Amino acid sequence: MSTVRVMTGADVSAVSEIRVTGWKAAYAGIVPQPYLDRMTVEADERRRRQFFTTPDKVALDLVAVDTAGSVVGWACLGPARTTGGELYTLYVRPSLIGSGIGRALLQDVHANARARGFDSVLLWVFADNTRARRFYERAGYVADGGVQADDYDGVSVTEVRYRLAL
Repeated sequence: MSTVRVMTGADVSAVSEIRVTGWKAAYAGIVPQPYLDRMTVEADERRRRQFFTTPDKVALDLVAVDTAGSVVGWACLGPARTTGGELYTLYVRPSLIGSGIGRALLQDVHANARARGFDSVLLWVFADNTRARRFYERAGYVADGGVQADDYDGVSVTEVRYRLAL
C-alpha cells in the first residue's frame, strides 16, 4: 500500500532513479538504445533539482510513498499549453508496476487538477507504448487525434495525445 503526497527536495534523488529506470524499462525498443544507455540517475538528478527549485515553477510534483517511507512513484501535473491541465509525467518503480501505485497517483493528479480549476487533463504517450496506453484508457482517457514526434538520436518517435474530461 502507498500514500501520495507532495514531493519535497529530499525526494529528488529517488524520483530521478525512478524516472531513469522507468525510461530504460518502458522505452526499450521504442527509443534508440544508445539514448537510453546514456541516461544516468546523477545527470537526471542535477536537472531535476534545478527544475524543482525554480522559483516560478507552476507544476505540482506528487510522489507515492510505501509504508516504509520510500518513494515508489512520481507524477507531475501542470497547466496545458492549450486549456485544462496536463499530466507531464507518471512513473512507478518498474518492479512495482501493476500494484496500484500508478492508479493512486493518477487519482491524486485528478483531484489536484480539479482543485486547480482544470476541466480536463491531457497527456502525451509514445504511440508504441501499449502498456501505458492501456493504463490510461482503463482510467478513462481517450486519444483525441493529437499527434507529435520527438527526435531521439536522429530517430523520430511518435506520441499520441490523450484527454480526460473531469
